[in-house]
Amino acid sequence: MPLLALKIDVDTYRGTREGVPQLVRMLQAHQAGATFLFSLGPDHTGRALRRAFRPGFMKKVSRTSVLEHYGLKTLLYGTLLPGPDIGRTCADILRSVRDAGFETGIHTFDHVKWQDYVAGKDAAWTEREMARAMQRYTEIFGPPAATHGAAGWQMNDAAYRQEQRWGMAYCSDTRGTHPFIPLLANGETSCPQLPTTLPTLDELIGADGVTVDNVADAILAMTRTPPPHGHVYTLHAELEGMKLAPVFKQLLSGWQRQGYTLVSMADYYAGLDGVALPRQPVRMGEIAGRSGTLALQGGH
Repeated sequence: MPLLALKIDVDTYRGTREGVPQLVRMLQAHQAGATFLFSLGPDHTGRALRRAFRPGFMKKVSRTSVLEHYGLKTLLYGTLLPGPDIGRTCADILRSVRDAGFETGIHTFDHVKWQDYVAGKDAAWTEREMARAMQRYTEIFGPPAATHGAAGWQMNDAAYRQEQRWGMAYCSDTRGTHPFIPLLANGETSCPQLPTTLPTLDELIGADGVTVDNVADAILAMTRTPPPHGHVYTLHAELEGMKLAPVFKQLLSGWQRQGYTLVSMADYYAGLDGVALPRQPVRMGEIAGRSGTLALQGGH
């Protein structure tokens, strides 16, 4: 049976408190595996509003009802309201995900800070931010995280090198079509990348006639014929775990009808045992429906 890995990015305090528990219940009801990647430090979502000056950002906001999905309070965190510390205040929720049998890993420490700045920062800045995330993760869970999935698919070569130093078996920081070994500018390699292979809901809704009512059908049309290595789908606790939960239920049922086994990234990677992964560079490029550039598998 083809595998489809569910990678859950948890960006905000509200998404952690409200979206994560609902996702756990939905996944358990469908006997589906998944990997939860947590933002572990302060929720500074309000600071993301400076992206309003980037090309395409306001168009995306108008398409995907950011206020409706995130809530006014979340959009003020880090500006008019202090940003709550997700890892410190929600540690019990994070551990409950592990206790329910799901894989957990690192998304970031400060989501907005990483997404907005890491692509242009040096190794010292990058390693400091990643160390903060790992320290908080071990405070909550004990053992170090086994995987990392970058906020906003934003990376630099220092981040890939840090993942390698951590000894991570696999990560999912990129967009692409199939698993690969990232080839860095200096000729070094990092741990295998399991790139997100499918578009996210917020990239599709409001474009080309896609609505909340038919977005599940649009994605299921893309997965009708399984590729050789299956798929990695990235969902968000703030979307599929909250107002778009009915869409996610349609996807879970639809993928299972299509014959997919829904798994964590760990199980997806285990399914690659013996597969020789290609070495490919990572480039920064654009994806339809998403503003700015992000890390793309070479050739994608």
